[in-house]
Amino acid sequence: MINLYYWTTPNGHKITMFLEEAGLDYKIIPVNIGRGEQFEAEFLKISPNNRIPAIVDTAPAEGHESISVFESGAILMYLGLKHRIMIGETHAEQVKVIQWLMWQMANLGPMLGQNHHFVTYTEEKIPYAINRYVGETSRLYAILDRQLRDREFITEDYSIADIACYPWIVPHERQKQDIDQFPSLKSWFERIQARPSTARAYEKGKTVNSQTTMSEEARRFLFGQSDKVVRG
Repeated sequence: MINLYYWTTPNGHKITMFLEEAGLDYKIIPVNIGRGEQFEAEFLKISPNNRIPAIVDTAPAEGHESISVFESGAILMYLGLKHRIMIGETHAEQVKVIQWLMWQMANLGPMLGQNHHFVTYTEEKIPYAINRYVGETSRLYAILDRQLRDREFITEDYSIADIACYPWIVPHERQKQDIDQFPSLKSWFERIQARPSTARAYEKGKTVNSQTTMSEEARRFLFGQSDKVVRG
């Protein structure tokens, strides 16, 4: 059984997408990041960076009692390697999948996260910051669009690389992106959106959190963190 510590963010959706695609048994444990539940002591034991998602695998391989994993990319690699699915058949294929997973973790996620912050969440609209991150989002979309020319998925088959990238493209309108300008990316996006496992994952999310706006309390928790938060 996988215990999934989860909230409805792009990184959270990655894990439900994998688990639904793989047909694995899992239990969602909501961590409401808008209420500061990510700072609770029990959660920090498995996710020391006070971020979702995190998992506890109660039936890991090699006879361990349980294994906890934090960071969405690490979780996808752990599950893919354990179950030998969606991570490539050969060593060469695995390298391709992992490098695109790392591209998402180091580029697509952080840059689009800054896009969300300056375009949507900040009360003070800073033109330089907005232009910087909207432009970087467009550049990253173009890289993914180029990779997807003449292929259905980012690498040979549907993999954790696709799962990692997809949730970050879902809010493309909010990111000020015209997805029609990236035809290969758009076709890929629609293929993944149409997968039954994707629909199930996002429906699970709606049962956990149906809010579409951010409260002032949530802003304080999400954007007011510093070393003082970590030091307690």
